[in-house]
Amino acid sequence: MINQRNGSRVSPQHKNLPQHYFRILKGISDSKLLRRVLAGSHKRIVKERTESETKPCLLEVHPNKDEGSDWRELLKKAKEEGGKISKGKFRFSFWYVILIVLIISLVNVFLFRGSDNTVAYSEFKDLIARGYIKEVHFSNRSLIGYSFLRSALENQNTIGRYLQDGFGPAGNSDGGMQSWKTERIEGDPSLLPLMEQMQIVFLAVPERNNYILELLLRMVLPMILLLAVWRFMARRFGGLGGSNVMSFGQNNAKIVAEKDLTTRFADVAGCDEAKDELVEIVEFLKFPSKYTNIGGKIPKGALLVGPPGTGKTLLARAVAGEAEVTFFRMSGADFVEMFVGVGAARVRDIFKQAREKAPCIIFIDELDAIGKSRSGTLSTNDEREQTLNQLLVEMDGFDSTSGVILLAATNRPEVLDPALLRPGRFDRQVVVDKPDQMGREAILRIHSAEVKLDEGLDISEVSKATAGLAGADLANIVNEAALLAVRSGRDRVTRQDFFEAIEKTAIGLEKKNKLLNPHEREVTAYHETGHALVNVFTPNQHLVKKITIVPRGYGVMGYMLPVPEEERSFQTREELLGRIDVALGGRAAEEIIYGTVSTGAGNDIVQATDIARAMITRLGMSGKFANVSLDKRGSSFLGVNDNPYGQTKEYSEDTQRYVDQEITKIMAERYDKVLALLKKHRKLLELITNHLLDKETIEREELMDFIESVEEGRAEYQTRQESDLKPSPRAKASGEARNEAIKERVAKRRAAEQEAAEKAAAEQEAAEQEAAGEDNAAQDAPKEAP
Repeated sequence: MINQRNGSRVSPQHKNLPQHYFRILKGISDSKLLRRVLAGSHKRIVKERTESETKPCLLEVHPNKDEGSDWRELLKKAKEEGGKISKGKFRFSFWYVILIVLIISLVNVFLFRGSDNTVAYSEFKDLIARGYIKEVHFSNRSLIGYSFLRSALENQNTIGRYLQDGFGPAGNSDGGMQSWKTERIEGDPSLLPLMEQMQIVFLAVPERNNYILELLLRMVLPMILLLAVWRFMARRFGGLGGSNVMSFGQNNAKIVAEKDLTTRFADVAGCDEAKDELVEIVEFLKFPSKYTNIGGKIPKGALLVGPPGTGKTLLARAVAGEAEVTFFRMSGADFVEMFVGVGAARVRDIFKQAREKAPCIIFIDELDAIGKSRSGTLSTNDEREQTLNQLLVEMDGFDSTSGVILLAATNRPEVLDPALLRPGRFDRQVVVDKPDQMGREAILRIHSAEVKLDEGLDISEVSKATAGLAGADLANIVNEAALLAVRSGRDRVTRQDFFEAIEKTAIGLEKKNKLLNPHEREVTAYHETGHALVNVFTPNQHLVKKITIVPRGYGVMGYMLPVPEEERSFQTREELLGRIDVALGGRAAEEIIYGTVSTGAGNDIVQATDIARAMITRLGMSGKFANVSLDKRGSSFLGVNDNPYGQTKEYSEDTQRYVDQEITKIMAERYDKVLALLKKHRKLLELITNHLLDKETIEREELMDFIESVEEGRAEYQTRQESDLKPSPRAKASGEARNEAIKERVAKRRAAEQEAAEKAAAEQEAAEQEAAGEDNAAQDAPKEAP
């Protein structure tokens, strides 16, 4: 049938549709949406001969991307020049999703829409009684009333087709003509007499029920659409297995071939004991008969434990590089997915691949992601437990002669399941701890090997200023120092660049251009000078490297930088009390000068309180609980408590009250002591502060010059030196001899490792050159005529 308004043909099944729906369809057909959908999913590849080349080339035309070119002209030109047009492979496009969603929405509106003017049954009868309704159509479930004689009007030419095509009274109103719909109530004896009384035309009409089509369009089609989108996302991001649904269980391990492993033991420093533990694994993978002939068995696995950034992954790569075997690397989180059973399947898959490529090494980083203890806690995860069970089975499934070695790394060995750590699975636990001063020096030399250093730079001095840092931190410091040298316009990295990089990493970037309140700047100067003086006059404290009032980082107005003179593994009670004194020195200086205190000492008080609490609750340094630990110890490597629900309290309220009183007592006693010390040296406090206000930064040499210039300061410092803990002559001599022997042994070992690494690199380079020569000879050889 024909629309009388614009002459367009309208499908009979859409005769009840309002006009604005057809405007929507016409707008879609006139827009670029369909063209983009159809063009965005295909590419046309054209073979075209160019003037500069005799061989045909491929021309890819993307109609939805090449805005400035007419691809039809390009195709026509290619055809004229003898090119061949081939349709490219179908590609999924999100424009298809938009189009399908739009079609489903329109079909739902067109075919299954409800009445636009549904009223209550009582209101429908009231409209009949008031004469608004002239004709009523009965169906199985509903009544439709019209404010005109629809059956009579449909017989007229213009109005009849107008109504039949659906542009009139199907809506609320159009030119004064309306329709109402209500649910039919069976057994109402008053309805028919009322319609006869009002002389209303009523007739029965069949109700169209497209149940199958409605089921397909409302349920099946959206489900197909969701599956298509899910499949596309899986293929695009590769998270759930590509084109095969059964590929969920395939592992995501990064496989590194032996020829691509360039890391050697010479590239790893600061963990010589850990390397000694892993040398046997390398020897077994290289020469297995040496162990099997004597009846020995190599450990099936080794667990590398230690703080973050200490080089556990680097050490595993070095083991694979030294052994020259294939290296499988995965993270513990790669095994766990939202789908149950995926983790176990991936464990089976990676061990299957490893057996096929034996000898090889499997390295699982962050093992605690799947290896947590299977305890009866609320955080039990069935998928994680299935993955762990499968890992235990696989570790029992291969013997020590299969050539598959399992290495794993974790920061939290205390949370691992005991079944993982028993002999026969992870036979060895290799501790990769933070390096000592000699190890830090070796790490700095490795990372700065390709950095242009100033001739007067002493790496040993830099290593002493980086106590407590891991290998990753040291690598970052070397890089930051190089960047700072470039920023300053120097072509070599100097001592100043290294120490600036250390402070930037630890505290934050220096804010040289920040405007400061003069009074706050003076308060900061007295505060930092108070810290420095208490540090200098307190026995067994680190040396003051520098004092500055230049702001850094977030909220740091100034700081005093202490540097340890030597490595210390433990501290005495007096040393801990001295650290509390140093922390309270800034606040005491403010009170002496201004008679009040500021918020600048907030962080100092927190540090001092934590030390005092640890002395009482964990270290057994209180009077009443001298040999009792009250708090549960946290993680040995991360420094956090193991309890996921908060701090574990294992003592009574009375004990808690005693702990609080003891902390308050210690803090009060130490604060009074610091006040007395700074009042005694107030002249020195003001002298150093005035100099600090002028220069903003004071190095250790200047600070000691000021102390030596004042008699009271010189005498106090001499007393402090006499109070420092010193070893006995015998212990000092034997300790120095031992340290010298260790340094000599480590130097010889590193020289041997470096020589082996250089030899391996030379052999690899020679092999590559030989292979390249053979390829060139094969290309230069004359070819036989066909």
